[in-house]
Amino acid sequence: MSATGPKPSSHTMAPQNLAEAFERTAAAYPDHVALRCGMQSLTYRELDARANRLAHQIMAMGGGGGRFVGISMDRSIDLVVGILAILKSGGAYLPLDPSYPLDRLAFMLDDARPSLVVTHADKAGRLGPAVPALLVDVEAAAIAANPSTGPGAATGSDDLAYVIYTSGSTGRPKGVMVTHHNVMRLMSETDPWYAYGPDDVWSLFHSSSFDFSVFEMWGAFAYGGCLVVVPYMTTRSPADFYALLAEEKVTVLCQTPSAFRQLSRAIEVDPSRAGDLALRAVVFGGEKLEFASLQPWVRRFGVERPRLLNMYGITETTVHTTFYEVKRDDLDRSESLIGVPIPDLTMHVLDEERRPVADGVIGELYVGGPGVAKGYLNRPELTAERFLPDPAGSGGDARMYKSGDLVRRLPQGGYEYLGRADFQVKIRGFRIELGEIEAAIANHPDVRESVVVAREDAAGEKQLLAYFVPAPGAALGPGELRAFLARTLPDYLVPGSFMRLDALPLTGNGKVDRRALPEPGPKRAGQAAGVQGASAAEQRIADAWTGVLGTATVGLDENFFDIGGTSLHLARLHEVLRQSAWPTLAMTDLFANPTVRQLARHLEAGGQRAPDVSQARDLQEKRRAAMQKMRGASVGAR
Repeated sequence: MSATGPKPSSHTMAPQNLAEAFERTAAAYPDHVALRCGMQSLTYRELDARANRLAHQIMAMGGGGGRFVGISMDRSIDLVVGILAILKSGGAYLPLDPSYPLDRLAFMLDDARPSLVVTHADKAGRLGPAVPALLVDVEAAAIAANPSTGPGAATGSDDLAYVIYTSGSTGRPKGVMVTHHNVMRLMSETDPWYAYGPDDVWSLFHSSSFDFSVFEMWGAFAYGGCLVVVPYMTTRSPADFYALLAEEKVTVLCQTPSAFRQLSRAIEVDPSRAGDLALRAVVFGGEKLEFASLQPWVRRFGVERPRLLNMYGITETTVHTTFYEVKRDDLDRSESLIGVPIPDLTMHVLDEERRPVADGVIGELYVGGPGVAKGYLNRPELTAERFLPDPAGSGGDARMYKSGDLVRRLPQGGYEYLGRADFQVKIRGFRIELGEIEAAIANHPDVRESVVVAREDAAGEKQLLAYFVPAPGAALGPGELRAFLARTLPDYLVPGSFMRLDALPLTGNGKVDRRALPEPGPKRAGQAAGVQGASAAEQRIADAWTGVLGTATVGLDENFFDIGGTSLHLARLHEVLRQSAWPTLAMTDLFANPTVRQLARHLEAGGQRAPDVSQARDLQEKRRAAMQKMRGASVGAR
């Protein structure tokens, strides 16, 4: 792509909403490729026209005009078109991840009450009959007949652009309401650091239910760049994602530190395509960045191209809050530096009485400024508790957000992140209230007590561990409890390990003594990997399983997800098998063949690549079943 024409942001009058911002970009760069997914691509002119036609259909069905409109689609061209169309209709989009359990989707639909949901026919059955569904595949002809010009919906900068649900400490998710201005000022305020432009290629790696996706989309669309949609299965395979980055010449990459560590390992395993990477910036967010983990990457690439940017952020303050550029001498630091606030934000470090603390003293972070969201949907009490008057703000309605994060302001400038003040954690970018999981466990009739903690596994990745005390006489086991939680919680909230205890340890004042909770017990005993009759392929696969799962033995007919496999384990297994013997092994092969024996037979028969998930109904069903099992997988209790 050539960088021709002025930046859209150079207009004298700033756009009033995201739809207008996109339309200005489309007018400035009509023939630039705006969106790619696999073999599909759309120019800005084509994307604008498709989104306009769908926006007209949304409005004809009663959507838009300040109302919530749900969107439930796999990562695809249609997903991005749908989000833009909702914004063009004047609506605020409500992302409904198709992988979420039915109960969670039902809660979000009942809470937000969208006027309709934009989806595909194969997803509509998961949404229930209460909300009208616009099936873009079924209604394709009607949508194509609509005008290609914009509907001209009247949307102000303070109107809502989206609501994203985050974990709730009471067991009830909460929807964060974010305005058009919240997002637009994020891009303009960070532009001097990033120099966004039409030559950039961004990867849409994250779910639309995770606000990192907002930054990925508008980093491209506000400045004429190209957005590459990363299919779900590719996000689960670091090797495949590495290949995509090289092939698509991605220049700006957003990653949680956990995902980036996997990508970095994939490059170490196969450095042959490292020279094909075009990255100029890697943006970290979603969880604490341990600088030492960047050492393998920096040894190969340095810190100048790409730049390594740590962007601490909060959904309630619109994706990102601070900026820090990693330097080579940071790699030996134990501190997690998060840098300085985005220029239009203010950061207050306060004690328990909300009094400012001195430099170097630990306190809770409060964030003020125009990035602060409107609050929580239908939660006035919680909004009042967390969104407080900002004494440093201009105007009587200025607010600051009580983050619950512990930081300290450094004497030399900038801030250091130290963790949570409560029982909230971040794992692989998802903000998790441990209390929500505990509340879900407590709903089981055979559970008397429970507590959930986050601990690092042998590979240094954070995992959720649940301890539970069954009711007297109950024969409740980890497997049954995992399956129970998987019916109501998304997979990232289902603990990887469960430990049954006779009683929870208590402190002297009667509170649960989390430091006295036992470490996970020894790995399960089972069928030896090298049983009589095992083929060479079965033996090699079994050895890989034991190494990845950290157990001494596995059975040839045991399901990977039944005995503790999680999405992170699957990514590691994929990497190990591709490195050891099957370099073209697809992630879909692992989903479709979840036992040692099945996978060995598949590979011995020459099946190096399974059909594409989106084109194979039977494989899609197998993947869905595997994901359900993964939600209930246990790492420690087998």
